[in-house]
Amino acid sequence: MLPLFGGAVVLCLVIILGISAATSLLIERQRLFALADSAALAGAESFDPARLSLASSGIQAPLESSRVAAAVRNFLSRADSAGLDSLALEAAHTPDGRHAEVRLSSMWAPPMVSEFFPASLRISATARSQVFIY
Repeated sequence: MLPLFGGAVVLCLVIILGISAATSLLIERQRLFALADSAALAGAESFDPARLSLASSGIQAPLESSRVAAAVRNFLSRADSAGLDSLALEAAHTPDGRHAEVRLSSMWAPPMVSEFFPASLRISATARSQVFIY
């Protein structure tokens, strides 16, 4: 009876560790995505007002990859990224001149390291943003 009880306790501990690690990973991923989304918005607002043009679909604000990257780097230097270990800007550009795309990554570590889960894992988040002027 005692080995059965011990096995049940170990199984319960593994499940609790797994749930806490998964929850921690989800929260870290959401924080990283929120930061990437805000950075993409800052990049999308980096258009040159002198280059605005009127098209049949409305006012267009063309983006340049260099301005997007500079705006994203500026935003990240001022943003609160505490708790995101080894935050890295992997990409900040405009794929089509209308959208700003930002990809960030950081290292995640589970709350308790065990043999069932990795000691650390690099996670990434990609966000896109577009400016609409009415």
